[in-house]
Amino acid sequence: MEISVGSSKTVSDKLRKISSVVRVDAVTGPYDIIAVINAPDLTAVGDLITSQIHVIDGIVRTITCLSMGSTN
Repeated sequence: MEISVGSSKTVSDKLRKISSVVRVDAVTGPYDIIAVINAPDLTAVGDLITSQIHVIDGIVRTITCLSMGSTN
């Protein structure tokens, strides 16, 4: 996620309160935060993003990448 200047802590705290969010990390590069979510299907992913994540003040842009499984 790209976060507006000065909003990373507030956005991270709000993301951590969402039960489907299992991890929130600050990162370097073009994005500011990565949030890992757990959802049963693609419909649930879309619903979660549009109804609970996109509504958080301070989030400028999101990109969604689906995990294809662990490489360990």
